[in-house]
Amino acid sequence: MIKKMRIGIVGSGALGLYYGGMLQRSGQGVNFLLRRDLHAIQQNGLHVHSVNGDFYLPQVAGFANANEIGPVDLVIVGLKTFANDHLINLVRPLVGEQTAILTLQNGLGNEELLAAEFGGENILGGVAFLCSNRGESGHVHHLGEGKIRLGEFSGGLSERSKILQAMFETAGVPCEAVADLRRARWEKLVWNIPFNGLCALLRQDTDQVLALPEGRELAHRIMQEVVTGGNAQQLQQPIDGREFIERMIYLTDQMGGYKPSMMIDRLENRPLELEAIYAIPLQQAAAAGINMPRTQMLYTLLKAGESPI
Repeated sequence: MIKKMRIGIVGSGALGLYYGGMLQRSGQGVNFLLRRDLHAIQQNGLHVHSVNGDFYLPQVAGFANANEIGPVDLVIVGLKTFANDHLINLVRPLVGEQTAILTLQNGLGNEELLAAEFGGENILGGVAFLCSNRGESGHVHHLGEGKIRLGEFSGGLSERSKILQAMFETAGVPCEAVADLRRARWEKLVWNIPFNGLCALLRQDTDQVLALPEGRELAHRIMQEVVTGGNAQQLQQPIDGREFIERMIYLTDQMGGYKPSMMIDRLENRPLELEAIYAIPLQQAAAAGINMPRTQMLYTLLKAGESPI
Protein backbone atom coordinates (compact mmCIF):
# COMPACT_ATOMS: atom_id res chain seq x y z
CA MET A 1 0.00 0.00 0.00
CA ILE A 2 1.33 3.44 -0.94
CA LYS A 3 1.82 5.81 1.98
CA LYS A 4 -0.11 9.07 1.73
CA MET A 5 2.27 12.01 1.44
CA ARG A 6 1.88 15.72 1.97
CA ILE A 7 3.09 17.17 -1.34
CA GLY A 8 3.84 20.73 -2.43
CA ILE A 9 3.81 21.63 -6.14
CA VAL A 10 6.06 24.57 -7.04
CA GLY A 11 5.44 25.66 -10.61
CA SER A 12 1.79 24.82 -11.20
CA GLY A 13 1.76 25.20 -14.96
CA ALA A 14 0.80 22.52 -17.46
CA LEU A 15 3.21 19.99 -15.93
CA GLY A 16 2.55 20.78 -12.28
CA LEU A 17 -1.23 20.88 -12.65
CA TYR A 18 -1.36 17.59 -14.57
CA TYR A 19 0.91 15.55 -12.31
CA GLY A 20 -0.48 17.19 -9.17
CA GLY A 21 -4.02 16.46 -10.33
CA MET A 22 -3.16 12.82 -11.02
CA LEU A 23 -1.57 12.46 -7.58
CA GLN A 24 -4.50 14.09 -5.79
CA ARG A 25 -6.97 11.85 -7.62
CA SER A 26 -5.04 8.82 -6.34
CA GLY A 27 -5.38 10.00 -2.73
CA GLN A 28 -2.18 11.98 -2.14
CA GLY A 29 -2.34 15.23 -0.18
CA VAL A 30 -1.39 17.79 -2.83
CA ASN A 31 -0.91 21.52 -2.23
CA PHE A 32 -0.50 23.75 -5.27
CA LEU A 33 1.48 27.01 -5.24
CA LEU A 34 -0.48 29.04 -7.79
CA ARG A 35 -0.41 32.33 -9.64
CA ARG A 36 -2.56 32.66 -12.77
CA ASP A 37 -4.96 29.86 -11.83
CA LEU A 38 -5.27 30.72 -8.13
CA HIS A 39 -8.73 32.28 -8.07
CA ALA A 40 -10.27 29.86 -10.59
CA ILE A 41 -8.99 26.76 -8.80
CA GLN A 42 -9.89 28.01 -5.34
CA GLN A 43 -13.42 28.76 -6.54
CA ASN A 44 -14.08 25.99 -9.06
CA GLY A 45 -11.47 23.27 -8.63
CA LEU A 46 -9.26 21.73 -11.33
CA HIS A 47 -10.42 20.30 -14.66
CA VAL A 48 -8.02 17.81 -16.30
CA HIS A 49 -8.72 17.06 -19.97
CA SER A 50 -6.74 13.95 -20.88
CA VAL A 51 -6.36 11.57 -23.79
CA ASN A 52 -6.69 8.87 -21.12
CA GLY A 53 -9.99 10.24 -19.80
CA ASP A 54 -11.08 13.57 -18.35
CA PHE A 55 -11.59 14.12 -14.63
CA TYR A 56 -12.55 16.93 -12.28
CA LEU A 57 -11.28 17.74 -8.78
CA PRO A 58 -13.86 20.03 -7.14
CA GLN A 59 -11.77 20.70 -4.02
CA VAL A 60 -8.12 21.64 -4.55
CA ALA A 61 -5.68 23.09 -2.01
CA GLY A 62 -4.34 26.15 -3.85
CA PHE A 63 -2.19 28.83 -2.25
CA ALA A 64 -0.60 32.11 -3.29
CA ASN A 65 2.30 31.85 -0.84
CA ALA A 66 4.49 28.89 0.11
CA ASN A 67 4.42 29.98 3.76
CA GLU A 68 0.70 29.15 3.78
CA ILE A 69 1.55 25.55 2.88
CA GLY A 70 4.44 24.96 5.28
CA PRO A 71 6.71 21.88 5.44
CA VAL A 72 5.77 18.89 3.30
CA ASP A 73 7.06 15.36 2.75
CA LEU A 74 7.79 15.95 -0.93
CA VAL A 75 8.30 19.07 -3.04
CA ILE A 76 7.72 18.61 -6.78
CA VAL A 77 9.25 21.42 -8.85
CA GLY A 78 7.77 22.19 -12.25
CA LEU A 79 8.87 25.83 -12.41
CA LYS A 80 10.17 27.10 -15.75
CA THR A 81 13.95 27.40 -15.44
CA PHE A 82 14.00 31.05 -16.51
CA ALA A 83 12.44 31.71 -13.08
CA ASN A 84 15.13 29.81 -11.16
CA ASP A 85 16.33 33.00 -9.46
CA HIS A 86 13.12 32.68 -7.38
CA LEU A 87 13.31 28.90 -6.87
CA ILE A 88 15.10 28.74 -3.52
CA ASN A 89 12.81 31.30 -1.88
CA LEU A 90 9.74 29.46 -3.19
CA VAL A 91 10.91 26.08 -1.94
CA ARG A 92 12.41 27.06 1.43
CA PRO A 93 9.09 27.36 3.38
CA LEU A 94 8.12 23.85 2.24
CA VAL A 95 11.26 22.14 3.55
CA GLY A 96 11.35 20.35 6.91
CA GLU A 97 13.82 17.86 8.38
CA GLN A 98 12.62 14.92 6.24
CA THR A 99 11.55 16.72 3.06
CA ALA A 100 12.63 15.32 -0.30
CA ILE A 101 12.76 17.65 -3.31
CA LEU A 102 12.08 16.29 -6.80
CA THR A 103 12.70 18.68 -9.69
CA LEU A 104 11.02 17.81 -12.98
CA GLN A 105 12.38 20.93 -14.71
CA ASN A 106 13.98 20.93 -18.13
CA GLY A 107 17.69 20.89 -18.82
CA LEU A 108 20.73 20.87 -16.57
CA GLY A 109 21.78 22.70 -13.41
CA ASN A 110 18.53 22.47 -11.45
CA GLU A 111 19.59 19.75 -9.02
CA GLU A 112 22.88 21.54 -8.39
CA LEU A 113 21.04 24.77 -7.52
CA LEU A 114 18.78 22.99 -5.03
CA ALA A 115 21.58 20.86 -3.59
CA ALA A 116 23.70 23.91 -2.79
CA GLU A 117 20.91 25.23 -0.55
CA PHE A 118 19.20 22.11 0.82
CA GLY A 119 21.89 19.39 0.61
CA GLY A 120 22.45 16.91 -2.20
CA GLU A 121 21.14 14.02 -0.11
CA ASN A 122 17.65 15.58 -0.20
CA ILE A 123 17.49 16.15 -3.96
CA LEU A 124 16.09 13.99 -6.74
CA GLY A 125 15.65 14.87 -10.38
CA GLY A 126 13.36 13.61 -13.05
CA VAL A 127 12.63 14.02 -16.73
CA ALA A 128 9.02 14.20 -17.85
CA PHE A 129 8.03 13.05 -21.33
CA LEU A 130 4.74 14.93 -21.26
CA CYS A 131 2.64 16.63 -23.92
CA SER A 132 0.42 19.06 -22.05
CA ASN A 133 -0.82 22.63 -22.29
CA ARG A 134 -2.77 24.94 -20.05
CA GLY A 135 -6.21 26.02 -21.18
CA GLU A 136 -8.43 28.61 -19.57
CA SER A 137 -7.77 29.19 -15.87
CA GLY A 138 -8.38 26.05 -13.85
CA HIS A 139 -8.05 23.75 -16.86
CA VAL A 140 -5.09 21.66 -18.06
CA HIS A 141 -4.96 19.60 -21.26
CA HIS A 142 -2.99 16.33 -21.38
CA LEU A 143 -2.35 15.62 -25.05
CA GLY A 144 -0.19 12.52 -24.80
CA GLU A 145 2.74 10.71 -23.21
CA GLY A 146 3.37 11.46 -19.51
CA LYS A 147 6.12 9.07 -18.42
CA ILE A 148 8.57 10.21 -15.75
CA ARG A 149 12.11 8.89 -15.24
CA LEU A 150 13.52 9.92 -11.88
CA GLY A 151 16.61 9.31 -9.77
CA GLU A 152 18.82 10.53 -6.98
CA PHE A 153 21.05 13.55 -7.59
CA SER A 154 23.82 11.68 -5.78
CA GLY A 155 23.35 8.63 -8.04
CA GLY A 156 22.34 5.05 -7.46
CA LEU A 157 18.99 3.29 -7.38
CA SER A 158 17.63 4.22 -3.95
CA GLU A 159 14.69 2.88 -1.98
CA ARG A 160 13.30 6.44 -1.94
CA SER A 161 13.26 6.64 -5.74
CA LYS A 162 11.47 3.27 -5.89
CA ILE A 163 8.82 4.57 -3.44
CA LEU A 164 8.25 7.64 -5.62
CA GLN A 165 8.07 5.43 -8.70
CA ALA A 166 5.35 3.37 -7.02
CA MET A 167 3.50 6.53 -5.95
CA PHE A 168 3.37 7.87 -9.51
CA GLU A 169 2.43 4.49 -10.98
CA THR A 170 -0.41 4.12 -8.49
CA ALA A 171 -1.62 7.53 -9.69
CA GLY A 172 -1.67 6.31 -13.29
CA VAL A 173 1.58 8.00 -14.31
CA PRO A 174 4.12 5.66 -15.94
CA CYS A 175 7.36 6.05 -14.00
CA GLU A 176 10.84 4.51 -13.96
CA ALA A 177 13.42 4.90 -11.19
CA VAL A 178 16.92 5.13 -12.70
CA ALA A 179 20.39 4.79 -11.24
CA ASP A 180 22.00 7.35 -13.59
CA LEU A 181 20.10 10.63 -13.51
CA ARG A 182 22.77 12.37 -15.62
CA ARG A 183 22.14 9.95 -18.48
CA ALA A 184 18.38 10.46 -18.25
CA ARG A 185 18.89 14.24 -18.37
CA TRP A 186 21.03 14.07 -21.52
CA GLU A 187 18.60 11.67 -23.19
CA LYS A 188 15.81 14.22 -22.69
CA LEU A 189 18.08 16.91 -24.15
CA VAL A 190 18.44 14.80 -27.31
CA TRP A 191 14.79 15.72 -27.98
CA ASN A 192 14.55 19.09 -26.25
CA ILE A 193 17.50 20.81 -27.91
CA PRO A 194 16.49 20.30 -31.56
CA PHE A 195 12.70 20.41 -31.36
CA ASN A 196 12.24 23.16 -28.79
CA GLY A 197 14.76 25.32 -30.63
CA LEU A 198 13.72 24.70 -34.23
CA CYS A 199 10.00 25.04 -33.48
CA ALA A 200 10.52 28.27 -31.53
CA LEU A 201 12.72 29.79 -34.23
CA LEU A 202 10.55 28.77 -37.17
CA ARG A 203 7.24 29.15 -35.27
CA GLN A 204 6.28 25.79 -36.70
CA ASP A 205 5.10 22.67 -34.87
CA THR A 206 6.99 19.37 -34.88
CA ASP A 207 4.97 18.02 -37.82
CA GLN A 208 5.92 21.00 -39.96
CA VAL A 209 9.62 20.77 -39.07
CA LEU A 210 9.73 17.05 -39.90
CA ALA A 211 7.66 17.41 -43.09
CA LEU A 212 10.66 18.86 -44.94
CA PRO A 213 13.51 16.41 -45.62
CA GLU A 214 15.96 19.21 -44.77
CA GLY A 215 14.21 19.80 -41.43
CA ARG A 216 14.25 16.11 -40.59
CA GLU A 217 17.94 15.86 -41.49
CA LEU A 218 18.84 18.93 -39.43
CA ALA A 219 16.97 17.62 -36.38
CA HIS A 220 18.78 14.29 -36.77
CA ARG A 221 22.21 15.96 -36.94
CA ILE A 222 21.52 18.11 -33.87
CA MET A 223 20.37 15.03 -31.96
CA GLN A 224 23.61 13.26 -32.85
CA GLU A 225 25.59 16.23 -31.51
CA VAL A 226 23.72 16.02 -28.23
CA VAL A 227 24.31 12.26 -27.97
CA THR A 228 28.04 12.86 -28.47
CA GLY A 229 28.05 15.61 -25.85
CA GLY A 230 26.17 13.43 -23.40
CA ASN A 231 28.37 10.39 -23.90
CA ALA A 232 31.38 12.51 -22.91
CA GLN A 233 29.88 13.10 -19.43
CA GLN A 234 31.03 9.88 -17.70
CA LEU A 235 27.64 8.22 -17.95
CA GLN A 236 27.28 4.80 -16.38
CA GLN A 237 26.33 3.49 -19.81
CA PRO A 238 26.57 5.41 -23.10
CA ILE A 239 23.50 6.43 -25.07
CA ASP A 240 23.04 4.27 -28.17
CA GLY A 241 22.79 7.15 -30.62
CA ARG A 242 21.38 5.40 -33.67
CA GLU A 243 18.68 3.44 -31.84
CA PHE A 244 17.71 6.29 -29.50
CA ILE A 245 17.51 8.95 -32.22
CA GLU A 246 15.39 6.72 -34.45
CA ARG A 247 13.02 6.09 -31.54
CA MET A 248 12.77 9.81 -30.71
CA ILE A 249 12.05 10.71 -34.36
CA TYR A 250 9.41 7.96 -34.54
CA LEU A 251 7.70 9.15 -31.33
CA THR A 252 7.77 12.75 -32.58
CA ASP A 253 6.09 11.68 -35.80
CA GLN A 254 3.32 10.12 -33.70
CA MET A 255 2.69 13.37 -31.80
CA GLY A 256 1.10 15.08 -34.78
CA GLY A 257 1.18 18.88 -34.82
CA TYR A 258 2.71 19.28 -31.36
CA LYS A 259 3.88 22.70 -30.16
CA PRO A 260 6.83 22.32 -27.75
CA SER A 261 6.87 24.49 -24.65
CA MET A 262 9.58 26.80 -25.98
CA MET A 263 7.55 27.51 -29.12
CA ILE A 264 4.53 28.41 -26.97
CA ASP A 265 6.71 30.63 -24.76
CA ARG A 266 8.03 32.45 -27.84
CA LEU A 267 4.55 32.88 -29.32
CA GLU A 268 3.28 34.27 -26.01
CA ASN A 269 6.31 36.57 -25.58
CA ARG A 270 7.62 34.81 -22.48
CA PRO A 271 11.32 34.20 -21.78
CA LEU A 272 12.86 30.97 -23.03
CA GLU A 273 14.64 28.32 -20.96
CA LEU A 274 17.94 28.96 -22.72
CA GLU A 275 20.36 28.58 -19.81
CA ALA A 276 19.25 25.10 -18.71
CA ILE A 277 18.53 23.64 -22.16
CA TYR A 278 21.39 25.20 -24.14
CA ALA A 279 24.04 27.16 -22.25
CA ILE A 280 24.84 24.63 -19.51
CA PRO A 281 24.86 21.58 -21.85
CA LEU A 282 27.15 23.48 -24.23
CA GLN A 283 29.47 24.35 -21.32
CA GLN A 284 29.58 20.77 -20.08
CA ALA A 285 30.23 19.39 -23.57
CA ALA A 286 33.01 21.94 -24.16
CA ALA A 287 34.61 21.05 -20.82
CA ALA A 288 34.76 17.44 -22.06
CA GLY A 289 36.32 18.53 -25.37
CA ILE A 290 33.14 18.19 -27.47
CA ASN A 291 32.13 20.88 -29.96
CA MET A 292 28.39 21.19 -30.75
CA PRO A 293 28.26 23.77 -33.59
CA ARG A 294 24.63 23.30 -34.65
CA THR A 295 23.46 23.44 -31.05
CA GLN A 296 25.58 26.55 -30.52
CA MET A 297 23.99 28.18 -33.57
CA LEU A 298 20.48 27.34 -32.29
CA TYR A 299 21.36 28.86 -28.91
CA THR A 300 22.81 32.01 -30.53
CA LEU A 301 19.75 32.56 -32.74
CA LEU A 302 17.30 31.91 -29.91
CA LYS A 303 19.16 34.25 -27.59
CA ALA A 304 19.26 36.97 -30.26
CA GLY A 305 15.48 36.79 -30.51
CA GLU A 306 14.89 37.36 -26.80
CA SER A 307 13.36 40.67 -25.79
CA PRO A 308 15.49 42.81 -23.44
CA ILE A 309 14.38 42.51 -19.82
